[in-house]
Parts: sequence; C-alpha cells; structure tokens
Amino acid sequence: MGHFFMSRTNKIIEDHKVIEVLNPSPGNYFLTLQSPVEIPAILPGNFAEIKVPDAPDVFLRRPFSILDVDYKNRLIRFYVKVIGKGTKKLGELNVGDQVSMIYPLGNSYTLPQPGHKALIVGGGSGIAPFILLGKALIKNSNEVTFLIGGRSKQDVLLINELSSYGAVLITTEDGSLGERGLVTEHSVFRPDKFKFDKIYTCGPDPMMKAVGDLATAAGIDCEASLENMMACGFGICLCCITPTQEGNKRVCWDGPVFNVNYLKWHS
Repeated sequence: MGHFFMSRTNKIIEDHKVIEVLNPSPGNYFLTLQSPVEIPAILPGNFAEIKVPDAPDVFLRRPFSILDVDYKNRLIRFYVKVIGKGTKKLGELNVGDQVSMIYPLGNSYTLPQPGHKALIVGGGSGIAPFILLGKALIKNSNEVTFLIGGRSKQDVLLINELSSYGAVLITTEDGSLGERGLVTEHSVFRPDKFKFDKIYTCGPDPMMKAVGDLATAAGIDCEASLENMMACGFGICLCCITPTQEGNKRVCWDGPVFNVNYLKWHS
C-alpha cells in the first residue's frame, strides 16, 4: 500500500499577509499569502487550516490543499472555490489583509518508481494539490498525465501551469472544452490507452469512487485525497471521520490521502 509521509512537526501558526487575489472566473480564486517566517517542507497533498477573517458567523477554520510554494519569498498559494460564506469571504480579501493559518497538516501522496507513468485525475476544487504533485513526480523522473474535468470551460483552470509537468487532458459536461462528458468517460480510460502505473485523484466523492473503481478493475494502484470537512486539522473534533478497512479514521490526521482499496466506499 505504500508509506504515507506525514507532516507532524514544524507546524506554523501565524498571521499571513495577503499578497495577491486572482479571480480567473466566477466563483474561483487564487489566493497568495506570505509567511512571516521560513516555510517548512510541504509535501503534495498537505493542507492548511485557514481562519476566515472578519466573519463572526463562520466559527471554524476552513481546510485547503496547498497549491504551490515559493520558499525563497515565503509565499504559499491556494485555490479557493466559493461554496459558502467562508470561501466567499476569503475571495473578498484585499492585498495587505492578514489571515491566520495553521500548516502543514495531513499526509501526502506517495510516489511511484522512477520511470513509471502516473495519471492525475481531478475536478472542481480537486485540482488544488496537483501542481505540487506534478513537480514531485517530474523530479522523481515519472511521466505525468493530467485529466481535468468541469461543467464547462470556465471551470477548467491551471491548464498552462499543469502543462509544465505533463500532458493535460480535459473533459467538460457541455463539450465546450476537451471531450464531452464526465472525467471517467474520457477516452484515456479505453483499454488500449489506460496504461498507467499509478493513479492519483482528488475532487467530489462520486468522481473519486468512479476513478478508484476503474483503477482497481485495471489492477492499477490508486490514491485519493478526501475533501471531508476538517474543522480542527489535528484529529480532535472527529467531524471528518471516514470508514476504512481498519475502522473509522480521521481524514485530517490519518489522511487526507488514502489508498482507494483501504477505504470502505462501497460497503
């Protein structure tokens, strides 16, 4: 099943300065924060808990996968998809604002053997871990293919950045970009094309379950990063529990990355 590397030490709990807020399409934001201290090593799949400022009705921190890191300039980048009050408020931040953040949290994706082929499948906010993952795979001498899905072309982001690390395949439900349909309906899953050594996925549960089923049927190792609500990030509040082959596990502490065969998605 592989060893998952955990981020248990060197936690940063500090206010971070907003450096940039980009709005590439309605309801989607890229948020860049600057740390007041040196950033510890961050692995692909690690996440941060961000406190929503000036929002008294949003009590809990919000979990976000870390999109990218610039260690030299102490910058951390996030993808924020607006789904409620908290994420809407984060999208309204201004340059110079201060945001309290705890990181790095959780475990990370594991890397295949050098030279192996990897398929990375995501949709919605599931694209968030993929830049760091792409970087790590290329550094590990792996061949990378991304498959990104969305309802329409305005929902498909980071194409140019991801293409720096591998081929980018696209599906949209309305056919406005790439192949028409769901990500699991892309032609890459045809038996003559579905030749990978490792699959990674992040996004809505039904999508990840479908990707996991395809991987399992083909005998391909697959890891999924779950997007359960994680209020504390330290395994204390127990609101992110998920059933596994070894009982209930805390997504924020034991995950968020799990091998799909370890999860009890279909029981």
